[in-house]
Amino acid sequence: MGDMTNSDFYSKNQRNEANHAGEFGCTLQELRSLMELRGTEAVVKIKETYGETEGLCRRLKTSPTEGLAGTAADLEKRKLIFGKNFIPPKKPKTFIQLVWEALQDVTLIILEIAAIISLGLSFYQPPGEGNEGCGTATGGAEDEGEAEAGWIEGAAILLSVICVVLVTAFNDWSKEKQFRGLQSRIEQEQKFTVVRGGQVIQIPVAEIVVGDIAQVKYGDLLPADGIFIQGNDLKIDESSLTGESDQVRKSVDKDPMLLSGTHVMEGSGRMLVTAVGVNSQTGIIFTLLGAGGEEEEKKDKKAKQQDGAAAMEMQPLKSAEGGEGDDKDKKKSNMHKKEKSVLQGKLTKLAVQIGKAGLVMSAITVIILVLYFAIDTFVVNKKQWLPECTPVYVQYFVKFFIIGVTVLVVAVPEGLPLAVTISLAYSVKKMMRDNNLVRHLDACETMGNATAICSDKTGTLTTNRMTVVQAYVGDVHYKEIPDPDSIPAKTMELLVNAIAINSAYTTKILPPEKEGGLPRQVGNKTECGLLGFVLDLKQDYEPVRSLIPEEKLYKVYTFNSVRKSMSTVIKMPDGSFRMYSKGASEIVLKKCARILNAAGEPRIFRPRDRDEMVKKVIEPMACDGLRTICVAFRDFPSSPEPDWDNENDILSDLTCICVVGIEDPVRPEVPEAIRKCQRAGITVRMVTGDNINTARAIAIKCGIIHPGEDFLCLEGKEFNRRIRNEKGEIEQERIDKIWPKLRVLARSSPTDKHTLVKGIIDSTQVEQRQVVAVTGDGTNDGPALKKADVGFAMGIAGTDVAKEASDIILTDDNFSSIVKAVMWGRNVYDSISKFLQFQLTVNIVAVIVAFTGACITQDSPLKAVQMLWVNLIMDTFASLALATEPPTEALLLRKPYGRNKPLISRTMMKNILGHAVYQLTLIFTLLFVGEKMFKIDSGRNAPLHSPPSEHYTIIFNTFVMMQLFNEINARKIHGERNVFDGIFRNPIFCTIVLGTFAIQIVIVQFGGKPFSCSPLQLDQWMWCVFIGLGELVWGQVIATIPTSRLKFLKEAGRLTEKEEVPEEELNEDVEEIDHAERELRRGQILWFRGLNRIQTQIRVVKAFRSSLYEGLEKPESRTSIHNFMTHPEFRIEDSQPHIPLIDDTDLEEDPALKKNSSPPSSLNKNNSAIDSGINLTTDTSKSATSSSPGSPIHSLETSL
Repeated sequence: MGDMTNSDFYSKNQRNEANHAGEFGCTLQELRSLMELRGTEAVVKIKETYGETEGLCRRLKTSPTEGLAGTAADLEKRKLIFGKNFIPPKKPKTFIQLVWEALQDVTLIILEIAAIISLGLSFYQPPGEGNEGCGTATGGAEDEGEAEAGWIEGAAILLSVICVVLVTAFNDWSKEKQFRGLQSRIEQEQKFTVVRGGQVIQIPVAEIVVGDIAQVKYGDLLPADGIFIQGNDLKIDESSLTGESDQVRKSVDKDPMLLSGTHVMEGSGRMLVTAVGVNSQTGIIFTLLGAGGEEEEKKDKKAKQQDGAAAMEMQPLKSAEGGEGDDKDKKKSNMHKKEKSVLQGKLTKLAVQIGKAGLVMSAITVIILVLYFAIDTFVVNKKQWLPECTPVYVQYFVKFFIIGVTVLVVAVPEGLPLAVTISLAYSVKKMMRDNNLVRHLDACETMGNATAICSDKTGTLTTNRMTVVQAYVGDVHYKEIPDPDSIPAKTMELLVNAIAINSAYTTKILPPEKEGGLPRQVGNKTECGLLGFVLDLKQDYEPVRSLIPEEKLYKVYTFNSVRKSMSTVIKMPDGSFRMYSKGASEIVLKKCARILNAAGEPRIFRPRDRDEMVKKVIEPMACDGLRTICVAFRDFPSSPEPDWDNENDILSDLTCICVVGIEDPVRPEVPEAIRKCQRAGITVRMVTGDNINTARAIAIKCGIIHPGEDFLCLEGKEFNRRIRNEKGEIEQERIDKIWPKLRVLARSSPTDKHTLVKGIIDSTQVEQRQVVAVTGDGTNDGPALKKADVGFAMGIAGTDVAKEASDIILTDDNFSSIVKAVMWGRNVYDSISKFLQFQLTVNIVAVIVAFTGACITQDSPLKAVQMLWVNLIMDTFASLALATEPPTEALLLRKPYGRNKPLISRTMMKNILGHAVYQLTLIFTLLFVGEKMFKIDSGRNAPLHSPPSEHYTIIFNTFVMMQLFNEINARKIHGERNVFDGIFRNPIFCTIVLGTFAIQIVIVQFGGKPFSCSPLQLDQWMWCVFIGLGELVWGQVIATIPTSRLKFLKEAGRLTEKEEVPEEELNEDVEEIDHAERELRRGQILWFRGLNRIQTQIRVVKAFRSSLYEGLEKPESRTSIHNFMTHPEFRIEDSQPHIPLIDDTDLEEDPALKKNSSPPSSLNKNNSAIDSGINLTTDTSKSATSSSPGSPIHSLETSL
C-alpha cells in the first residue's frame, strides 16, 4: 500500500535514510510497515523486533517518561528523516484558471462573439461603397473619420468584457485566499500535549515529530500514528478509518496501535509517535487521493469519465483545502448534495426569474429592430437586396444583435452571487474580531434567521471557573469553606487522597500568571475546583500524587456521560485494594451504604437518611445554583480479587466522605446578551447535564426564565418519558406539545440534546420552520452540532471532535459572541436586500429604455459600451459598496425573517417601482424633447457610424447620476427617512460613490467615440447632477406613501410551498375599481384558479416524493482535513436517491421542495414500510453511533 504512493518522495527519503540509518535504530519504511499491522500481530511484531515498546523507545532515542530532549538540532534531524507532521494541501487555482472560469459566463461569450463579428465587419470594406442602392446604410453625417471609427465599438465591448472578467476573477481569487487563510488559522489553533524534557507542553500539531511522547485524553483527535505505552481505559472511535462505529479498546498488551484521525472517546494515556504527515495512516490515504501530489490532474480527468466512484473519492479532496473557493456554478451542479442555505435558495430563484425576463426582452428587442429595418428598407422604400450591399446590411444586423445582447447583459443580475460572496467574506473577516471563527460561509447568514438557541450551561453561560463554596463533612453543612481544624484527621486524609488520586493527573492548579491574579486552572474545571478545595483546606495534593504516580494506578473507570462518575482503584501496601469515587451527588449517594460521621468513623447510611440529606443539603445547595459533587471510597480485600469488569457490583456499598457544592458564576455579560436575543425574537434554551435545581437557579440568574412565568424545566428522564409512546419510539406530535414551552433541559444526555434539536427543526406546528443554533463543547455534542442549522463549538474548552462538527467556533467561549453572530447574519441578509433594491431599479429602467428606445428610434439610447459601464457600476461596485455596510444594534430589534419571507418586501417593491417611474419619466422626457430643452441637435435616427451626439450623452450622464444618488437611497430598506444615517461609518461606500462620479466625468469629457460620448458644457453637467439629486427628494416622497395602501404590490423572491394570498381577497380592499377592470380581474381569478389547481397537483406529487426522502437527513458540507474519513456504509446518505417520478428538473427549479422535504413527511410517521426502508440508509449514521454514548458522527462530507 505504501509503495505505490508518490515514489519520488520516497527515493529522496531512502537516500536520507541511508545516511542516517546509523543514528536511529529503525528506518521510515520499518515504522510504516509496523503501523499497518493491527491488534495482536502488532504486539507480536513489536516483541520480536524491538523487545517491548521500551526497546522501540530506545531505538528512537526517546524516554517513555521524560520524552524527547527537545533540542532544535534533534527535532530538525527527525523532521528530515521521518518527515514533518504536515499534509501538503492541494494547489490553489491560479489567477489564470479563475479568469478562464469567469470567461465561461454565457452572456459574456455572446458579447465577445458579437464584438468580434462587429470588429471583423468594420475592417471589411465592401466594393459597393457609397452605393446609393443600399438604403439608409449611408446617411447624412458621412465624415472622413467614420470608416476608421467603426472598429471602436467592437474593441470597446471587448475591453469592457475583459474588465468584468478581471474583476470577477480577482474577487474569486481574494475569496479563495481568505478562505485558505482561515483554514490555516484553524489548523494553527490546533495544539497537542507532548512531554519534552520531562515537561508537559502544548505544541502546534505540525510540530510533532517521530519519537515524541504525546498525552492523549478524552475528546482528542489524534494528530499522528503512534504506539500506546501507558494509560487507562482508553477507548477509540476508529470509524473514520475503518467504518466500524464500535469503540475500540486500546491496551498495551492487546492492541497498542493508535492511528491518526481517530477520536479518543474515553480514558487517557501516553503514546509514542511513530509516523507523521504523509507517512501516517491519514497521510497515506490523502496521498492515494492525490491531495499530496501531482497525480491529481490525471485523477480529475478520470473522475469525469467514471463519474461515479472516482468522483466520490475526489469530493472530500476539495474539502481538505476548503472548496468554498470553487465557483458558484459548481454549487448548482451539486445541488442535491447539500441543502442550499436559505438566502442562496431565494437568490437562485430570483436570478432565474429575472434572467428569463431579460432574455425575452432582449429577443423581442432584436426581432423588432430587424423587422422594422427590413420593412422600412425593402417594403416602404422598395429597395432590392443587392449582393454588394450584403456587408452593410449584415453590419446593421450585428449592431441590432449587440443592442439585444446588451439589454440581456443589463437584465441579468450577475452581481448577485458576487454581492453574496463579498458580503459573506466581509462579514466573516469582521466576525473574527468579534470572536467568531466561521468555518462555513453560509452559517454566517443562516445565523441571521435563527429562531432558537440551545446553549450549554457550563463555560458558555458561566465562566467555567469552578470553586467549592459549600461543603457537608462529618454531619455538618458548612456554608463556606470549613476551618481545617474542624475536620477530623482521618476524614481529612481520605478526602485529600480521594481528590488528588481520583482525578486526571493532567489537571493542576498553577500559580497566577500576573501578581494578584487568580490561580490558573489547567485541565478539567470541576476537578480544578476540587483541587482548589484541597488547597483551601491548607493541604497539598502534589506529595500524594508523587507518592502514587499515574503508572501505579491499578484501574481507572473514567468519567463518561453514562456513568456520570469517576473511580480509581489503588493497591494498598498490605495488598488490599481501595477505590476512590466521585460524581454527581444524587447518583453516587444512591450507591453509598455508609457515611463518615463527626469523628471520622463510618456509620450506616439508610435510604431515608439519604432522602433527608437530599432535602436538607443537596437541594438547598442546588437552589443556590451550585453543582453538587459527592466524594466516596470503598475498600476491597486482597483475595479473592474482585471482578473489576462487573461495574455494578464494584460501584456499590460505598462510604461517603463528603458532599461539596461547586459554584460556577454566571458570566457578567450573559444576562444582557440573553435579553437582546429575546428582544430579537430568539428563544434561548438551556441544555445541561447538571441537576435540575442548579440548572433552574442559573437559568433565572441569566434571565432565560423569569419567576412566575409558565415555562417547563424538565429532566432528561422526564423529557424522554413525555416524548415517547408505549413502544418507546419518539413521536413528533409529542415533542410538539413540549418544545414551545421548554426552557431548561437538565440531566440530559447527548442523545436528548440531539432529539430536542431534531424535534424543533422538524416541527410543523409553527408556520415558519424553526432555525436552530446549538452550542457544544464535548465530544458527545457532535451529533447535535451537526444536526443543528448552525453549530457553535467552544474554542477554548471545546474538544477537537466538537470543533470538527461545528460551523462557527467561538474563540472566547462566550455566549455574547453568539449575539454578535446573529447581528452579522442579519446584516448579510439586509445587505443583499439593499443591493437588490438598487440593482433591480437599474435593471428595470435600463431594459425598458433600451427596449422602447430601440423600438421607436431604431437605436438604443444607451450604447453597448455605456450599458457595460452601467453594469459595472451596478453589479460590481454597488455590490462592494452596499454589501460592506457595518451592522447596527437596530438589527436586533426586529423578529427574524423566516424561511419563506420574500427577499423583496412590499416596501422595497414600492421603492424599486417608485424610483423606476421617476427615472423613466425623466429619461423619456430627455429622449423625446431634450434637444429642444437644451437647444442642441437631436440624436435620434442617427446613421450607422455617426459621431456621438450631445443629446444622447446627456441622457447617459443623467442616467448614471440618478443611479449614483439612488445608491444612497438604497442604503435603507425598511422605509426609513434618513438615508444618510451612518454613511461615514462605511468608508468603502463613500469611496465607491465618489470614485464612480470621478470616472463618469472622465468618460463623458474624454470618452469620445469608444463610449459614444461627446463632452458637455458646465450648465449641462449641472442639470444632470440636479436631476440626479432629485432622486433623494423623490425618495422622501416615496417614503411618505404608506405601503399598506399599495395592496397590488407583490413581493418577490420567496421560498415557499404555500400559495400567495389568492387574488379574490385583494378585491375586497380596492373598492374604487371600475367595471371594466373588474372584468379583467375576474379573468385573472379564473386563470389563477387553474394555476392553483395545477400547482396543487404538482404539490401532491412532490409531497409523495418528499416522503420518499423521509429519513434523509440533510448531509451538510464540512470542510476540513478529516473529511475523507467516513463511514463507508453511510455513503448513501450523501447523494439523495434520484427517483425521477416527474421530470427531474423540478428539483432544480423549486428549492422549496428541498427545503421543506422534512415537514410533509410527518404524515407518514406510521407508514413504517417506507420509513424503515429509508432509515436504514440514513439513521445508521445518527442512531447507531449515538447509541454508543457520544460517538462523533462522520457522514461522508463533501464540500461544495
